[in-house]
Amino acid sequence: MFTNLVPVNKERHAGKRIKPIEDYKFASQSFIASVMVHEFVRSAAIYPVVFLDDKERDGFRPMALMGLEAGENLFVDESGKWQAAYIPAIIRRYPFALASTDQENQFTVCIDEGSALVAEEEGEPLFTEEGEPAEALENVKRYLTELQQMDTFTTAYCKYLTERNMFTPLNMRVRQADQIRNITGCYVINEERLNNLSSERFLEMREKQYLPATYAHLGSLVQIERLLKLKEQPVANPIPKGD
Repeated sequence: MFTNLVPVNKERHAGKRIKPIEDYKFASQSFIASVMVHEFVRSAAIYPVVFLDDKERDGFRPMALMGLEAGENLFVDESGKWQAAYIPAIIRRYPFALASTDQENQFTVCIDEGSALVAEEEGEPLFTEEGEPAEALENVKRYLTELQQMDTFTTAYCKYLTERNMFTPLNMRVRQADQIRNITGCYVINEERLNNLSSERFLEMREKQYLPATYAHLGSLVQIERLLKLKEQPVANPIPKGD
């Protein structure tokens, strides 16, 4: 999605405005979206939630699958409308993102200058005439801060599962049209290992509030069938809403 991500500052962006998202064409080629643990329940009603081994971040990351191959998003129609009730937070935050700084646990707000949502005349200003952050930018900061806190929790969740060897590769054979297709490259929580946890370990997961996300993830895997159906018949009508 991002083409030219740069830190927001008043010298460079004093005259910039941000337009509201009216369509999601910018995400039409994104087949995965990072999701936080807090999003699992709502995401699971629509998307398969799986885990990818993120080499850059040295750990597993949960992802919502929105397509079966790179370059496709089966939930964005030709007009750019998102055909599902829930949109991952990482999509909704566009064209903004947080980037790490040289200081530990410090982040800076960045904006995609290549986005059509960044304008000169239309939209809400990023800075006031006095050069102070305007309401729109302050709202973005609060939202990104909340997402960062969720991300910290999600990282701890994935680390906990990794240390207890709870991940296993997803190897699924599905039928698409008249062909058998293998879905690989993703990881899921091993349900057998989960069921064989000791009472002590199970209670530990409950206390850490990890169980709802875990069961939502496992239940979401049936949504792969939805992706197959969408693949065979591209989005034209609204997808049934998830709760």
